[in-house]
Amino acid sequence: MIRHYRSLRLNRRGFTLIELLVVIAIIAILAAILFPVFAQAREKARAASCLSNTKQIGLAIMQYQQDYDETYPGAFKDAPGGARTRWS
Repeated sequence: MIRHYRSLRLNRRGFTLIELLVVIAIIAILAAILFPVFAQAREKARAASCLSNTKQIGLAIMQYQQDYDETYPGAFKDAPGGARTRWS
């Protein structure tokens, strides 16, 4: 019976604490390398999205001008005296 217990104890399989710590350290190093890359890619995507939105606004204004006899869409702005003026 003692032999059977010893053979079970020796045949146990699994990872040691050192092996687990090494794997965690490798994953942490890879994550530290990749986070700035992902942040930079996200920032470039946001810039591209802003550029696309600006282009769409410009195209919408151009289409409005074509539909309404080459006039800009009506918009108001505050004048220095507090009165509102239209675009000219």
